[in-house]
Amino acid sequence: MEIKSFEEIRPSDEIMKALAEMDISEPTSIQKKALPLMMEGSNLIAKAPTGTGKTLAFGIPILEYLDMKRDDVQALILCPTRELAMQIADVLTRLGRHIKGLKILAMIGGQRMDQQIRKIQGKPQIVVATPGRLLDHLQRKTISISGIMTLVLDEADEMLNMGFIKDIRKIMTYTPKEKQIALFSATMSREVMNISWEYIQRAVEIDVAPKAEDLPPIDQYIVRVEDREKDNALVTILKDKPMTKVMVFCNTKNRVRRVTDRLRREGVTVDCLHGDIQQTARNRIMEQFRKGAFRVLVATDVAARGIDVADVDGVFNFEVPLENEYYLHRIGRTGRAKQEGEAFTFVSFTESVRMDDIVRYLNAELTEYNYKKEA
Repeated sequence: MEIKSFEEIRPSDEIMKALAEMDISEPTSIQKKALPLMMEGSNLIAKAPTGTGKTLAFGIPILEYLDMKRDDVQALILCPTRELAMQIADVLTRLGRHIKGLKILAMIGGQRMDQQIRKIQGKPQIVVATPGRLLDHLQRKTISISGIMTLVLDEADEMLNMGFIKDIRKIMTYTPKEKQIALFSATMSREVMNISWEYIQRAVEIDVAPKAEDLPPIDQYIVRVEDREKDNALVTILKDKPMTKVMVFCNTKNRVRRVTDRLRREGVTVDCLHGDIQQTARNRIMEQFRKGAFRVLVATDVAARGIDVADVDGVFNFEVPLENEYYLHRIGRTGRAKQEGEAFTFVSFTESVRMDDIVRYLNAELTEYNYKKEA
């Protein structure tokens, strides 16, 4: 069964009101397929790219089935990074803003344990967590997940790539045998399938390819440039384009640092995010970026997961991403809230084959951009 509108799953007035306030009127492809399955209690294995509305696909059913008379955790959402956990918690908070007594806890590393314990004592119905920090609390017996009705594994491929397999297996032992499990993953690697076969019984599998109507209105450009000239190309386009909030993605921490230093020397207001930066500093940098304190944010993929800034008007792939799904995730940082955006991918000769694969995956035509001519 696939729905065409939210009304078909008969959502509560509270959810419909929140959707309207979030300016969401029609379900995306993943929501059309996943919502009726989640609402009927099916276990789900969903292959879907980032940025196609997965949070609402599992968030609406979770919120609809909460028992507000209970005072224990009823839904657990596991995800790979702190930023993504905070983003999911924020979306669910907005979606459930009209549900009286709703409490949602983002449980992530980098926060003080005593502060998290106080929030646990506030009896949240939903916990969004990174595996490592949740396991810390479970082993300290500061939280119980023995009564959860729903477990969501979001971006499962990333969690397994980051080495969380042992933590996930341990967490599973703290959950009840009878529960609904939904696994969302951009890729179905052998590791993801192993977890699926091991823990998810009688699951319905769905595969949602990226569709044009699910993607934001972004003008996508390929910039053919040798690696040693990428710095100059970036500076040239930034000077030429009246973009006020820009994100630049690199594949490594060292490249992030080098690009950030070059932009600073050119007088561009810039800051960066990568895995060596502490969580408190990340939060501060993100808040400053949202407020427009600096123009350009340079980041790695992992550091940027879960970043939700409404008015980014330009994205640069300084290097071609290593995975097709990363491309969608990166360019999805712009074109939000129905605003148009631009995405530029710098492609050296050695990266051409990788870029051709991404173009085939997208099934789309990208425009060639000559930065020397345009400037």
